[in-house]
Amino acid sequence: MPLRILIADDNPVVRAGLASLLATARDLVVVAQAADGREALSLTRRHAPDVILLDVRMPGVDGISALPHLVQLAPVLMLTYSQESEVVREALLLGAGGYLVHGEFTPEDLVRAVRDVREGRAHFTATAASALLAELRTSSQPQRSVARSSEGLHNSVLFGLSSREAEIMDLIASGMSNQQIAAACFISEKTVKNHINRIFAKLQSTSRSEAIARWLGTARPGVSGHG
Repeated sequence: MPLRILIADDNPVVRAGLASLLATARDLVVVAQAADGREALSLTRRHAPDVILLDVRMPGVDGISALPHLVQLAPVLMLTYSQESEVVREALLLGAGGYLVHGEFTPEDLVRAVRDVREGRAHFTATAASALLAELRTSSQPQRSVARSSEGLHNSVLFGLSSREAEIMDLIASGMSNQQIAAACFISEKTVKNHINRIFAKLQSTSRSEAIARWLGTARPGVSGHG
């Protein structure tokens, strides 16, 4: 059975272009097109698509407002010109399975992203991934400063984490899944799991919640935690 796609974008030219690109793949079929978030929700309930391609800025009900309702019905891939870091972060927190910025992907990239998001594998174009990392680094600074030891050592020094491990621990603390971390860091999920195993060992933690507590300074090595 082909994957059924719904496209939500207020620009009819963009909708037609996306439909044309997706038509090149035999296993994809566009079953509906919506001009705003409200219509997208209505058409999703009617056509039950396998994946929704969703723009951010639309008149009436925009993509971000519709997103938490749509993700309850089908996986959502953001497909937009909006590349602000706070927008990327909010979309992911609300449940988007990936974020593609127009002009940064080929037809093959789009088809691959649709298939992967359907299977739960996150996809980001370069600008979206960079914006997300910048936002996470900015938002994590106050938390990380609180978590310094009395000698003023940074967490990564305190726990012996490498710069990459510290970056991944920041993403874990932000609530990202292994799939999202892999996409944001351009590494495989297996590599993410290997990093996490080493991080947990260094933080003397057995769960994400325990590791986050230690990382943010609410627990210290040698203190028992529950996850």
